[in-house]
Amino acid sequence: MFTRTSPSTGPRSPEVTGFYDQATGSIMYVATDPATRKAALIDVVLDFDPASARLSTESADEVLEFVAREGLEVEWILDTHPHADHVMAQAYLKEKLGAPTAIGEKVREIAVLWRKIYNMPDAFDPERDFDRLLADGDSFRLGDIDVQVMLSPGHTLGSITYVMGDAAFVHDTFMHVDAGTTRADFPGGSSAELYRSLMAILDLPEETRLFVGHDYPPVGDRTDPAWEASVAEHRAHNKHLGGGISEADYRKIRDERDATLGLPDRMLFALQMNLRGGRLPEPESDGSAYLKIPANKF
Repeated sequence: MFTRTSPSTGPRSPEVTGFYDQATGSIMYVATDPATRKAALIDVVLDFDPASARLSTESADEVLEFVAREGLEVEWILDTHPHADHVMAQAYLKEKLGAPTAIGEKVREIAVLWRKIYNMPDAFDPERDFDRLLADGDSFRLGDIDVQVMLSPGHTLGSITYVMGDAAFVHDTFMHVDAGTTRADFPGGSSAELYRSLMAILDLPEETRLFVGHDYPPVGDRTDPAWEASVAEHRAHNKHLGGGISEADYRKIRDERDATLGLPDRMLFALQMNLRGGRLPEPESDGSAYLKIPANKF
């Protein structure tokens, strides 16, 4: 697996190691406070083969092996939103580590939306399946580092950004500078809200390191995945926003691009699990769990 570490820049600045999941283009993160060796795991992937509907844990286990090798104590298992392109590994990681899990509080509203899409009125219980539901402006600690929560809707209605010192985990808002920004056409998404979220992130100090959720190389002449750039770099050079752009012009770019995109091949499987914290539904009488897939809704 392709990995890269961004070193701490000083006191209360996390060391950040990213792990690239090629199957989904996702980046999984370990954010560490160097002073205390306390760590947070962010957006870790549970492997899923859509052809066979088979789950496995190789990617998450690689992150766990890194944690053990580095002698880290995991304080938090975090996700930025209920992902559409991969199954989250929260439940598996909690079983292995015992650390608390967290996601944005608007997962409650996302659950309501997807209950209707799946026609499963009694499905999903965020209070049961996540240890902490985080609101805009909430804060908590990672070792000696203060972590601030920003609501960053647009890709989903409940996406959140984690700001840890001079690092911000901005998930599916920005992509790398040379790729632009992410899509806003999923149920509950909005290019108008995404634009406002992007602008709020660009209001962070210019030296803030932004860590994005996805990359899909090759991009131009670049063949390796990339996921880190500063606020200053995005302000100046982001493919969709660099140099300043009006909301109307940005939305035109984003909406036209989104109209050409198909659904992620894991989406209708993944959301049923991710709204349960990465858990399968309860097994049926034969001992197997089943996922319900709506036909002709998209």
